[in-house]
Amino acid sequence: MANARANGQWYPPEWPDRIRALAAGTLTPVTPRRAATVMLLKDTGAGTAVHMLRRRTSMAFAGGAYAYPGGGVDPRDDDRAVGWAGPTRAWWADRLGVDEAGAQAIVCAAVRETYEEAGVLLAGPTADSVVGDTTGADWEADRAALVDRELSFAEFLDRRGLVLRSDLLGAWARWITPEFESRRYDTWFFVAVLPEGQRTRNASTEADRTVWITPAEATAGYDRGELLMMPPTVATLRALAACGTAAGALAAAPDRDLYPVLARARLEGDEVVLSWPGHEEFTKHVPSAPPAPATPSDPTGGATA
Repeated sequence: MANARANGQWYPPEWPDRIRALAAGTLTPVTPRRAATVMLLKDTGAGTAVHMLRRRTSMAFAGGAYAYPGGGVDPRDDDRAVGWAGPTRAWWADRLGVDEAGAQAIVCAAVRETYEEAGVLLAGPTADSVVGDTTGADWEADRAALVDRELSFAEFLDRRGLVLRSDLLGAWARWITPEFESRRYDTWFFVAVLPEGQRTRNASTEADRTVWITPAEATAGYDRGELLMMPPTVATLRALAACGTAAGALAAAPDRDLYPVLARARLEGDEVVLSWPGHEEFTKHVPSAPPAPATPSDPTGGATA
């Protein structure tokens, strides 16, 4: 790591050099790819819990970090043939700050990725119903076809006679990967209550572990440095902790501010200062080089004759 951390904040060691290159004009920012992630919630005896997965340590982006099911938009996610229930595409476009095609693509990505990575499907045969069981060989075959992009989400819904239940989602936050990162995402975070009869499982090839954990437990683990997480994950967990129930979180979503959070980096003397506006706890001060180690003959660490 480029600097020590007392908590579990994910911080790649190459960031300081990339930040300096961006400041010098030798690094061109990558255009962020639209993405969606879903915080699945359920009420337990210990309180409201959220479903999280741990990314494999071999992953190039955020390896070992805890996150939610999610991923990038599929170019076919804006297919107008998709079965749709709940608020209109125009309503979602206004809520998400994009056009109608973009709104459908983002909402579809949220539902599709949740099914691909957690086996949970926010869809039903009618506008007021939801599937109760997504297990079995035939469901798994369709899920694998979605993952391999052999089947579009619209085709999947049509084949199953289902409509996407957009009313089961609540838009919660929007974070954009910093300009100096090589893999960038413009990500919308959603909340959803686990449908009755369905259960989560680790269906992702990118995760080696999944857990149901209360937001308070997750952030406590992060604060102790035991759970590695990215700033958006920590920030959304802290906000979720204030909600009494899963239904309460979904009800609170319409009032959430979706103004995008984008990290800022600046040079202050020999330090790189990295900050996320509105989220001071994630600010990092990174020296240009670590101090020279002290020697027995010079405990101050300076040069000796």
